[in-house]
Amino acid sequence: MGTCIICGSSTDGRVCDTHEEDVAFEFRGDSPDQLTPGRYYKGTIDGFADFGVFVDIGDSVTGLLHRSEVPGRLESLGWDAGDKVYVQVTDVHDNENVDLGWSIRQDDRDFRGHLVDDPSAESNAELPEDDDDSDEEQDTETSTADGGTPVSEDDAEFEFGESEDAEPEPEAEDESEAEDESEAETDEEAETDEEAEAADGEAEAAESESADAESEESEPERVPIADLEDYVDERVTVEGELANARQTSGPTVFELADETGAVDCAAFVEAGVRAYPDIEAGDVVRIVGEVERRRGELQVETEDLYELEGTDAQAVEARMEDALTERATPETTNLLAEDDAVEAVTDDLVDAATAIRRAVVESRPVIVRHTATVEGYVAGTAIERALLPLIRDEHEREDAEYHYVDRRPLDDAFYTIDDATGDVTSMLEAAERHDEKHPLFVLVGAGSTSESTDAIDLLDIYDADTVAIDGGYTDDAAGADVLVSPTEAGENPVNTGALGSQLAAFVNDDVREDLYHLPAVAYWADTPDAYADLAAQTHYSPDTLAELRDAIALEAFYQSYEDKRELISDLLWGEADDSLIEHVSEQFRERLETEVSTAEPHLDVRGQDGVAFETLDVDAYTHEYDFPPVDLLLDALYRRRDRADVLVGVSGDEIRVRSDDAVDVRAVGETVADELPEAGVEPRGARDGRIEFLSGEKDAVVDAVVDAITDQLA
Repeated sequence: MGTCIICGSSTDGRVCDTHEEDVAFEFRGDSPDQLTPGRYYKGTIDGFADFGVFVDIGDSVTGLLHRSEVPGRLESLGWDAGDKVYVQVTDVHDNENVDLGWSIRQDDRDFRGHLVDDPSAESNAELPEDDDDSDEEQDTETSTADGGTPVSEDDAEFEFGESEDAEPEPEAEDESEAEDESEAETDEEAETDEEAEAADGEAEAAESESADAESEESEPERVPIADLEDYVDERVTVEGELANARQTSGPTVFELADETGAVDCAAFVEAGVRAYPDIEAGDVVRIVGEVERRRGELQVETEDLYELEGTDAQAVEARMEDALTERATPETTNLLAEDDAVEAVTDDLVDAATAIRRAVVESRPVIVRHTATVEGYVAGTAIERALLPLIRDEHEREDAEYHYVDRRPLDDAFYTIDDATGDVTSMLEAAERHDEKHPLFVLVGAGSTSESTDAIDLLDIYDADTVAIDGGYTDDAAGADVLVSPTEAGENPVNTGALGSQLAAFVNDDVREDLYHLPAVAYWADTPDAYADLAAQTHYSPDTLAELRDAIALEAFYQSYEDKRELISDLLWGEADDSLIEHVSEQFRERLETEVSTAEPHLDVRGQDGVAFETLDVDAYTHEYDFPPVDLLLDALYRRRDRADVLVGVSGDEIRVRSDDAVDVRAVGETVADELPEAGVEPRGARDGRIEFLSGEKDAVVDAVVDAITDQLA
């Protein structure tokens, strides 16, 4: 049995199952079937193809990293043949083909340890042999077990009493001579005692001065992290809060954040062993060490690290709090365009922007959860666009933008307990494996109604803050820490895409001009003049804006489970040529037209007390699971028809309503629930939500819904 290099538990080899994915392996086998799927391996780029990258794992095995596994375009990776990379082995087929997965960790220090996978060894997870040329070994030669610098033998001076070279005292010749001299010796002893006391005093003073000198040597001046560039190869003291800790095969790397920025601090005990194990993320600490440049990035080589307490910790926290508040406050609060409903929630937008900016400064990830609609994508992508430059400026690490912002589309119109459970699981794993702080969750087009109450409560249990921004109707029951809702302020609904773009401009004023066209993209019809005029300041024509909207709608459907940041960015910011926009938008129009033309003949028209209705059995007259989704189809049908006041779409056990008049769908659902207590009727969402019911009671429920809407509009 061995011991896990990360947690210390007993295991076969040197890593337990829980932490196997936290370690990078060097493969020394000669057959694909000797690889262990799920592990991360160090490899070498062998070559490129249109469909992916070939990577050599060890000397005898080659795998394929398919382009679909790469978060961006292949050419954006900047890889060349012969480069060392890290990949995950996801599968080994019977024909010995090896499938590889993308690893966001592409630096030695991103892993908590390094092991050897050698089939001929006692286990397939062994420590590597010493490598005299490695940086870690250099650290070993210049560091002690407690992270300090060893003293060479030549410099080691210790006083254990009198010197061995001192002459011995002569022995008394006989007792008589000793007695004769005793009196004189007594007097001399008195004088000697006085001299000894004086000497002791001088020694104590000298020791005190020496201690003071040593203190000055061990505690160099405190330097703000933002100024470390001017102190390369010098000893400094830095103070702040630990953002996270990463264990490598050599040192432990602590990311320290102060009021000016963040920097990595490497501390070495012995290869692969956690330094300062009692220090955790969130602790306020003081670090003494030498500033060095490693692989182009600044790093502090830690000599001493200890947690601050009492007034020292309070002073650091106060200094950071003042600076954080100043840095988190939006630079400008001017709206992108005049909009009375948005102006009514300006203070809420400032609060939301401050919370988001503060998370960046505090090295907390920002998780953007948005609805998989055009409005949700426009708003969520605008916020992401604002965040990326802030994160790059805040963190030295080249891959910081992948660690500190993540945009994840939702598969429903609500942020549910299922969503929160998955997010909390990922959050806790990141905290356990990488000492990451708990993130800020930004809920876009969701999180503002009672359907999200349980989900937000779960996040709150783990002290994860939430911001909800929703242009539609809300009921303020979910309990987000910050809510941006024009309807909650007594205004009419606002397009969530436009509202999210306004928030993004508050988050980062430097990207303001990048956002000018986004509100207009988010509207399907009747774009307000203020947003149309804003888009007119860009090079996008009205036709191009419409094509962008269509392209985003199609991609929103196909990326609802896994978003690709770069494709959406290519579409919205012209980083791809116009052919991409034209190609995707043309597919959208063809597929939408097919479904609309299929459904239109099956609209059931009825009139009741002067209100004209059209109803559609969506499941019966559309292709299940194909594009477009139900909401998008009903929107398109309603925009094309002018003979009905209300469109009612029935899909499975759900009813959706479209109308120019202000139909309160939640109130309709509550009325029907009272009338048909056996039908399992439950309104979901606010005024613009949907109604769920038992499918066996469909006919009765549809009739009751039509009656309730008629009563509202009569």
